[in-house]
Amino acid sequence: MTQARQIAEQLLDAQVDFLLGEVTGDRFAEVIARDVAAVLAVGDTIVFGDVVSLEQGEETVATVFDRIGGSPVIADTVGIFSDAIYDHIAANTEYTLGDVVDREPVEALLEKIFGMHQAQERILDRLTESPLVATVASRFVDKLIGDFLQANRERAEKIPGVSSLMSLGQSAANRAKKVADSTFVGDLAGKGALFALKRTNNAIRDMLRDAPVHSAAMEFWDLHADEPVAGLREYLTQKDLNELVQICYEIAVTTREKEYFGLLVRECVEVFYQKYSDRTLSAMLPELGLTAEDISTEILRYGPAVIEAAKRNGVLAGLIRERLEPFFLSDQVLSILTPA
Repeated sequence: MTQARQIAEQLLDAQVDFLLGEVTGDRFAEVIARDVAAVLAVGDTIVFGDVVSLEQGEETVATVFDRIGGSPVIADTVGIFSDAIYDHIAANTEYTLGDVVDREPVEALLEKIFGMHQAQERILDRLTESPLVATVASRFVDKLIGDFLQANRERAEKIPGVSSLMSLGQSAANRAKKVADSTFVGDLAGKGALFALKRTNNAIRDMLRDAPVHSAAMEFWDLHADEPVAGLREYLTQKDLNELVQICYEIAVTTREKEYFGLLVRECVEVFYQKYSDRTLSAMLPELGLTAEDISTEILRYGPAVIEAAKRNGVLAGLIRERLEPFFLSDQVLSILTPA
């Protein structure tokens, strides 16, 4: 048995050396190409729906959103990424906004938004249901009227004798306003504000449907399209961008934890499952935009460096030996190697 063990250990050493040669050097690329082709050939015989159930898919996607979506790595890098993007934008004057974003999809997007009359109607109708919005609208109108009167007053005061009359009229108006704010007249004013808001909504509807709003929006885009991307920093500070990104991330994280979000995820998984459950695993790769060459390229992009590092420190050989040793030193193999 001692001789058999020595032979087994020699075979084990030879097997370890062989596998090390398979995964290092020039041989590694050939092995990857061979094994990827073999895996895809096997994948052609396996139907997705036969090996992955709908329940398993739902659990996997839920785990991805739960663990990865709320991971500390993403939480820590969100702000860092926003700062890095802002720094790059602030320094980049080589590209214009038009170089980064094509005009055609922007035009199509705006056309779609302005053409969504049902959504516009619903939003405007809901606005009229809010007394606070009516109050804001009323103050906005008051501001416009006030600015208009102030401008006319400044012109009128240049005429001798008119200044005293304007002061008298302003005093009377202020007293009337105090009375209105403290009596039922104020309530009537509030109802008038709602009526004014509805009239304003009608004007907005007409403007969105009849006025050249789309053309005006595209003119606004064209004004910026030829400007450097760095000009975007004029719209907000780095602190503003960082806080906006953090707030959006917080919304995404808290929404992810809601039960309704889980229902949406499960519905999406179910739709995906129904569409692809009868496809083979290999047939799904083109649907994902991947080829065997893409897979091999990505493995070879990172694999050699990792494997070479593991080979240098002896970890790789130790792992291979650990996996093979139980077989070569098993009683079955030793009995085969023992002379009869």
